[in-house]
Amino acid sequence: MVRAQLAWLKKKLFGGGQSEKTDRAQLPLQLEELEKTAPAPAPTQTIAYERRTPQPAERKVPAEAFAHLPVQETVEIVPALVRADPARYERIGEERTFEVDVVPPKLFKREIVRPKFRDKRDRTQPPVVAPAPARPVPGGHVAAGLLAWVAVAKYADHLPLFRQEKMLRRWGAPIARQTLCDWIGKVTEWLEPLQRCLHRDLLEGGYLQVDETPVRCNDPDHPQGGTSQGWLWALSRPGGDVAFFWRLSRRHGELPPLLKDYHGLLHSDGYEAYAAFASTHDKVVWLGCWAHARRKFHEALQEAPARAGFILHLIGQLYHWEKQWDRRRVGPDLRTALRQSHFALTLRLLKRVAQHLLGRVLPKSLLGQACAYLLNHWTPLTAHCVHGRSKLYTNSVENAIRPSALGKKNWLFVGHPDAGDRAAVLYSLIVSCQRRGIDPFAYLKDVLARLPAMTNQHDLSVLTPAKWKPA
Repeated sequence: MVRAQLAWLKKKLFGGGQSEKTDRAQLPLQLEELEKTAPAPAPTQTIAYERRTPQPAERKVPAEAFAHLPVQETVEIVPALVRADPARYERIGEERTFEVDVVPPKLFKREIVRPKFRDKRDRTQPPVVAPAPARPVPGGHVAAGLLAWVAVAKYADHLPLFRQEKMLRRWGAPIARQTLCDWIGKVTEWLEPLQRCLHRDLLEGGYLQVDETPVRCNDPDHPQGGTSQGWLWALSRPGGDVAFFWRLSRRHGELPPLLKDYHGLLHSDGYEAYAAFASTHDKVVWLGCWAHARRKFHEALQEAPARAGFILHLIGQLYHWEKQWDRRRVGPDLRTALRQSHFALTLRLLKRVAQHLLGRVLPKSLLGQACAYLLNHWTPLTAHCVHGRSKLYTNSVENAIRPSALGKKNWLFVGHPDAGDRAAVLYSLIVSCQRRGIDPFAYLKDVLARLPAMTNQHDLSVLTPAKWKPA
């Protein structure tokens, strides 16, 4: 147990940048003390097994990788000998190479001219002038393209507004950070109806993957003026859109307003709120995540390499079959039948081994906790055998919340509890665009230019990433 704790401590302190608050000068002393108190390692047994390594993706040569870039400048280099005596030489061919360069961003003004006209036959009539174009910020001077850039820079490229303020000043536009913040608020007002469209479509789809991630927020009611904990809840469908929602807690009561009267498959990790929701809704089937179960055995691999490795091998068989069926694009009905026939023997053996190990290892050991998690969630984990539409794991929704995890390392916290809704709206649309291979900047620029001219009679769902087409 002491060696397991020592390995865990080393991983937390030296891996993944998690030691910002730890005095690194004291680490060698602390680790030395732990190693002295650790018992001698037990004899290890070497296990040899065959593992199929995937073929590495073929790497493109530069000419193929940059073939889509336009040629903006052509430079011809003539040898010095030819320049000195051009009549002596004749051209017989050429050698072509290229280099990739960049033009730094620059701001520009778009001048809008609206001529005024007067009726020559009736000069008493008022002048005729075209109406001003509808803008996302009425009465302002910011265009949809600049608004889209500010939103994408913060929520896709993880640039805090104070950095954007410095960049814009360097490009010749002294725009205050508060102005940028106001623009973000106006953008989310326009885009919130589209987030509701995503939410509605996801609830009607019959299969949801859900997860949540913590985000700190600046709380004005905090006694020391510090930050409090908020949560971004993510609703997703593999290959489809993602809808984020901001809540100030992770309690069970936050989930029913998000799922409303949803019925279908609810796929999540082992958080009890999802199981509680499914238990009170007859038309909801809760599915477990095999990636979370597998992860716990992977953490126990150093503690018990032979036992944990064998269970990982069994879980790997499930993944292997799923990968084959994905490659063949097997449909839900056939996949249900294949899972029931191919998974049966492996699942029986997996359960029997976990039960056997649970009675022979310490409950608080990593292997004991992994076996307990697997057996406690056996019903939702094996429910995939009768629902071929599902994935075995929730990696899709975990990847969807990854941008927020990267972003909060840069902007650290949400400026106000109410501002969390802005992040949820923008993350919903930007991540949905990225999933569908759409450039978020091109999407937001086009949508923000079109929304001010639309009325309540228009169908806003045509502007969601799933149905969007450039104007």
